[in-house]
Amino acid sequence: METITQILRRLVGDAFEACGYDRGLGAVTASDRADLCQFQCNGAFAAAKQYRKAPLQIAQEVAQRLTEEKAFSSAQAMKPGFLNLTLSTSFLLDNVNAIAKDAHLGVPQDQIPQTIVLDYGGANVAKPLHVGHLRSAIIGESLKRLARACGNNAIGDVHLGDWGLQIGLVIAELSQRYPQWRCFDTDFREGDEIPQLDVDLLNEVYPFASKKSKTDENFNELAHRATYELQNGRVGYLALWKEIMRVSVVDLKENYGKLGVTFDLWYGESDADKYIPCLMSQLEEKGLLRESDGALVVDVAEESDKAPMPPVLVRKSDNSSIYATTDLATIIQRQRDFAPDRIWYFTDKRQELHFTQVFRCARKAGLVPADTELSFTGFGTMNGSDGKPYKTRDGGVMRLSDLIEMVVQAAQQKLEGSEYVAGTDREEIARKVGIAALKFGDLSNHCSKDYIFDLDKFLSFEGKTGTYLLYTVTRINSILKKAGVGLEVQIPLHGVYTSAEEELLLKILMTGEIFRRALDEKAPNYICENAYQLASSFSRFYHDNHILQETDVEKRESWIGLILLVRRMLLMHLDILGIEAVESM
Repeated sequence: METITQILRRLVGDAFEACGYDRGLGAVTASDRADLCQFQCNGAFAAAKQYRKAPLQIAQEVAQRLTEEKAFSSAQAMKPGFLNLTLSTSFLLDNVNAIAKDAHLGVPQDQIPQTIVLDYGGANVAKPLHVGHLRSAIIGESLKRLARACGNNAIGDVHLGDWGLQIGLVIAELSQRYPQWRCFDTDFREGDEIPQLDVDLLNEVYPFASKKSKTDENFNELAHRATYELQNGRVGYLALWKEIMRVSVVDLKENYGKLGVTFDLWYGESDADKYIPCLMSQLEEKGLLRESDGALVVDVAEESDKAPMPPVLVRKSDNSSIYATTDLATIIQRQRDFAPDRIWYFTDKRQELHFTQVFRCARKAGLVPADTELSFTGFGTMNGSDGKPYKTRDGGVMRLSDLIEMVVQAAQQKLEGSEYVAGTDREEIARKVGIAALKFGDLSNHCSKDYIFDLDKFLSFEGKTGTYLLYTVTRINSILKKAGVGLEVQIPLHGVYTSAEEELLLKILMTGEIFRRALDEKAPNYICENAYQLASSFSRFYHDNHILQETDVEKRESWIGLILLVRRMLLMHLDILGIEAVESM
């Protein structure tokens, strides 16, 4: 289905062409002066230079032609050459009714579906998720859903950190605490017994071992040795690693699940390990490898660089691999498994240099076709009221599970006074409200920017919040229940009776544009903003009109049809954001 500006661009382009001008001059955008018109075209200014005429004269010619077009109730040329456009009521209704019938609610579908691998999550096994993992998870999840909503094959990969030094630290510490475990014996054989671990032990061991490695050189060396031996196939370490993975993945799935975040692939750095020989072979064949202090590096600097660009370290002097090595090997893996058109990465923006190096190395080595998009989206930090990265009261890094519990408890307190929430439903509704507040509070900010975590603001029933959106849906549910109308019914719109209603219809018309822009710019905040604008427009419409008391049967039916459509549109936005709706609150 075409978006509204695509339709208008075609109509206005026809008018430019009919007047003897290039049809490409008919680009149409939503007006930034709603008091003057709904849409505008500034093509006359470019045409003036090309055809050596006054822009106002060109705009007048095109406007005259457009007066014959039934899509417009008004097409005016305004000094010095603007073309102001207002849609006819019939055209407005026809297109909104077409959106209501469309299986995708007017969201444009890519004509040639793309295969997109999204790398988000980035959790390390044997470590609890903390607040720093929030943004990657929910931004990546939202864009995966958005890509699918636009007709693409989107594949989410958690890309676990499961093969690096953090595993070596855990193995080293466990070997010192439990030297009697068979997995630490050199004669351990596959199939020998492995002790069962639990997540509480792992969550205690890693930070202890990490801190210990910073002051104990012998332990640090032991951890590096354990990492090397694991990566080179020591049987006992591999068996222990599998047990660490089992426990960690169960815990990670549970915590990601609380956020409504899922992954199609639970691959890790270890899955790319078997592709490292292929990577090194390709780098060598291309003549890209260079020795540096016993290590192997690839130079990726370019003449256009305005700052120093270090080479990529692909093999350390002790022959072990690092993040760049496994990231490059993972690209080979993804190319072989999926042949993706795009690979998108979502991590802390401080990793931009790393991905610039990796992408350049991948291009030079020919790991993917030249037209495969390799994209990095870096996000800012969630900060406390002091403007610094969010911490616990004692200054530590808060676990993600604790953050989730905190927002859910705050939502329960918020709902205590509600007459619509009672009994066993309260806990489940509070969970949904709390998660909505948390996710919308994050996603409504452009992902590249830092933001302040303000729970009171996020849980407010007023303003741009997830709570307000959920409340708007419950208000619509209440109206429809009182009207005796099923939630899945579709009723066509018959007319436009008020200015508030017209504003709401235009928001619906523009939604397809917003979704397209959000995907192109990888910016879920556009979805948040559009959802809020829809909800706000509905609230004005609801305030100005007594829907259930309306005596004009046709008008009442049309309004019921409109709010049914608004409900569907809001639920679609919420689903893209990974937010669950509630029946009442």
